[in-house]
Amino acid sequence: MKKILFTLCIALLACVAMQARTYVLAVGVSNYQGTSNDLSNTTKDAKSFKKLMENKTKDITLVTSRYATKANIKEKLRAISNRAGAGDQVIFFYSGHGADGCLAVYDGMLTYSDIVNILDSSKADMKVCYIDACHAGTAVSAQPTSAQAASGKKNMVFFVSCRPDEYSFENSVVGAGFFTQALTKGLRGKSDSNGDKRVTVSELFKYMYNDVVKRSDSLQHPQLICPEAMKNAVLIDWN
Repeated sequence: MKKILFTLCIALLACVAMQARTYVLAVGVSNYQGTSNDLSNTTKDAKSFKKLMENKTKDITLVTSRYATKANIKEKLRAISNRAGAGDQVIFFYSGHGADGCLAVYDGMLTYSDIVNILDSSKADMKVCYIDACHAGTAVSAQPTSAQAASGKKNMVFFVSCRPDEYSFENSVVGAGFFTQALTKGLRGKSDSNGDKRVTVSELFKYMYNDVVKRSDSLQHPQLICPEAMKNAVLIDWN
């Protein structure tokens, strides 16, 4: 009997060790160098996303404002990408200014190619980016290399807040970007259309698109960049 119990304990420990892990880097830039480009709710967006993900993982890194330099973001993203293994998920969240083909971080421009190249080096089975920034749709159109990578990698998904020629708006009443507000509500379960407590890529995008378009009076249209095979992938499981 002791031998059987010992074997069962070993098996249970092995299952725990093999359990998939989620690694998160949440970036929010409200205060830029000088004051003319400062934003109101972007750091709040990152903290809100971090709070949500704390229900699922302890592997969360938060970087805000003056610490959100190009070098620091790349270093932190590379660190979690390297730590993640087969079966794991890596998540990159960003809220701040955006420009044509890049994110305007504290000290310069972080291109979508930079992000894709780092994520592509990870062994994680799933890599997800949530980008709340103006002109975020240029993740696919402005940089041919990142466009090909983002749409061609079988395990990479980009949820971006707007089309290439659009702005990403904030909700001053709620204190969050329209995109981030929809994202957090959707991941908490609002987007779970079949009630199985699992939020898939397609479920989340459909919910977010409708919510953001409605709240922005059709001025902002979120975009989904991912291979067809990834649309039924589970982003978060509340079971």
